[in-house]
Amino acid sequence: MKDNMLTAIGIVSLALLCTANPVPDPSTAAEGFLGKWISGERSADAVTSLRSWGSQFAISCDICKFAVKELQGLVKRNATEEEIVKLATTICIDFKIEDKRVCDGITVEFRQELISVLLGTALSPEEICGLVLGGACADVPSFNSQNWTIPLLNSSRPPYVPVKPPAPGSPVTQFLYLSDIHYDSKYAEGSKSTCDEPICCRAYLGPGDAGKYGSYHCDSPVALLENVLQHVGESSATFDYVIFTGDVPAHNVWNQTKSDITSAIAFTCDLFNKYLPNAKIFPAVGNHESAPVNSFAPPSITGENSHQWLRDALAENWKRWLPEDTQTTIKKGGFYSTLLRPGLRVISLNMNYGDSGNWWLFINNTDPAGQLLWLRDQLQKAEDAGEKVQIIGHQPPSGLMKAFSWAYHKIVNRYANTVTAQIFGHSHVDKMSVFFDEEDKKTPVGVFYIGPSLTPDGGGDGLNPAYRIYSQDGDYPESTHALLDHHTYILNISQPDVSTSPKWQLEYSAKAAYGTSGIQPADWADVIDRMETDHTLTQKFNMLKYHSHGHSTCDDACRKSVLCELRTSRSNDKSQCPSLTEREHQRHTLMTAQDDQC
Repeated sequence: MKDNMLTAIGIVSLALLCTANPVPDPSTAAEGFLGKWISGERSADAVTSLRSWGSQFAISCDICKFAVKELQGLVKRNATEEEIVKLATTICIDFKIEDKRVCDGITVEFRQELISVLLGTALSPEEICGLVLGGACADVPSFNSQNWTIPLLNSSRPPYVPVKPPAPGSPVTQFLYLSDIHYDSKYAEGSKSTCDEPICCRAYLGPGDAGKYGSYHCDSPVALLENVLQHVGESSATFDYVIFTGDVPAHNVWNQTKSDITSAIAFTCDLFNKYLPNAKIFPAVGNHESAPVNSFAPPSITGENSHQWLRDALAENWKRWLPEDTQTTIKKGGFYSTLLRPGLRVISLNMNYGDSGNWWLFINNTDPAGQLLWLRDQLQKAEDAGEKVQIIGHQPPSGLMKAFSWAYHKIVNRYANTVTAQIFGHSHVDKMSVFFDEEDKKTPVGVFYIGPSLTPDGGGDGLNPAYRIYSQDGDYPESTHALLDHHTYILNISQPDVSTSPKWQLEYSAKAAYGTSGIQPADWADVIDRMETDHTLTQKFNMLKYHSHGHSTCDDACRKSVLCELRTSRSNDKSQCPSLTEREHQRHTLMTAQDDQC
């Protein structure tokens, strides 16, 4: 019977987590509404009212905790599995978390994982919802594995040395950045582009205005994927290699199989090879590269729940680009380190091992697969060898579980002179955060970049498909391998002739847009300082964040949130946002968490 309860709890909590509805302020009405609903008051007016309320407060902390509590009550009354799952599905439907097709599918998709995972945890409803929705919902003091860290080999960091600009005329190299493809094999041109499901533009939704190269609120059709690869392939002589930070499959997370996932990975890798046959490509694994989504059991989980199938698929598909010595760690945990060229190393991390959406971490989240300990050792070896390192991954560290996020930050802070770039994806929007020194909290020592995505889905109103070209100090003996600038390109899919004449255009250069001489940590810290008083600059950042689609205004609350996000590189860290009230900080935390649920 405990199995049944845990399954239902997981289904409802996960559905609450994955909704795309606006983030609410905490509501004191939640218990009253749900109490009436649970007790059977379901008149036509009551259900209509509840559904309207549910659409506005679908990921409310109150709903999450109350729903889990009610499901526990069913178990105490010795309810059957059918009754518990029925209640979970009914909550999902009546509170408009998703439509019936999605709610029914989630029940089946996540059942086995959640039975296994939640049987191994003693977390209460408050703790479950606190971990899923963040510290603004509830603290998790009894979850003691949240307190782990990674010991440094040498706690005294060498003095941080800001990178000097290269001498005029020094060689410059470039690399291509792509992320969050979300290839939808069932995308149907001419179908409905708006719907009540996590993914639209499919034939079964009926006729509509879905475009040939994509539509806002929809994932990428194959035409978009081939068009961008053909476009960048024609100019491939201008970049030396490719960074791809993951998320290949579409967002139909309620009905995906392992075969669907591995087929999408293989298909996409083949397309990369078709259009970029000679490119060096360095991939990272996204949270959608699993079935169920977000599910990445560490290698300690064996038997029927093992995710060795996924790690083996990654190793098999990535071996066309990576040397043989990366296979061991890819098969172990989906991460690797490789020398790109003398003096420059790429380290690709599996950030799913820090994601609260990965339910396996509710059993034990202490450095899964030993990845961060391995990262520390790799960076120490790089420092000893005089190498510079580019770290890539899918989810940014600022959106992960606190222990993982802070441990990662501590390691990168220690090796700030070695790490020249941190590049992530996941949120689909285009943003970044500055790393400040852990001791003085003032000295900028690093930057991580997030996005932009290729998929048009995201950002509330949708996004224009995008890719980026980074330029860096080139390949010569004295090179710092530091990033010098980046140029972002978009396909404006709202243009009337896009279906017949798609045109990728330069959206912006970082240096030109923000009036800087470079894009080193100190440069970005200066930009943030200027944003405090230059609201036009803040508005520009917010517009570019959404790939120049919508978001034409940014009020005071928006400005405060933007500045806080730019300064915050660790999750659950208020130290860089002293101007926010507690209520503003809670709302900022929830809004940032919603950005990171992709």
